[in-house]
Amino acid sequence: MEWLLVLRWAHILGATVLMGSGAGIAFFMVMAQRSRDPALIAHVAGIVVIADTLFTATAAIVQPITGVLLALETGWDLTESWILTAIELYIVVGVFWLPVVWIQIQLRDLARAAAANNTPLPPRYHRLYRIWFAFGFPAFAAMLAILWVMIAQPDLW
Repeated sequence: MEWLLVLRWAHILGATVLMGSGAGIAFFMVMAQRSRDPALIAHVAGIVVIADTLFTATAAIVQPITGVLLALETGWDLTESWILTAIELYIVVGVFWLPVVWIQIQLRDLARAAAANNTPLPPRYHRLYRIWFAFGFPAFAAMLAILWVMIAQPDLW
């Protein structure tokens, strides 16, 4: 298989995994949260932490590597406006995603403790969940913008 084709495939696969795992994780966490059942939330949050580690983190590492290699292989200048914009947006995603990883671990642990003690979820859980929920919007919007920039490759300045 041609090297350029492999790079394109890996880059598109990485973007698909990032979008899919992000959307899936958000959906399952929101659905579990709606139940208000600490045991169910603990279980789902545990799976979410594993999925984020296996899928999202792996794709997040591979994505910039394949992007740079793809740009170099095709002869694109890494200072083209659309490439720099995609990189800036990727940093925005990271700024919102990295705290979310820590928050998900905290949500899982708080829900596990509540389930083990047969108590309601504590106020700290609800505060962290609201932050987790809010951080998803700018991260997801930035991911959508990256996809548009990658496809359209606009001359932005």
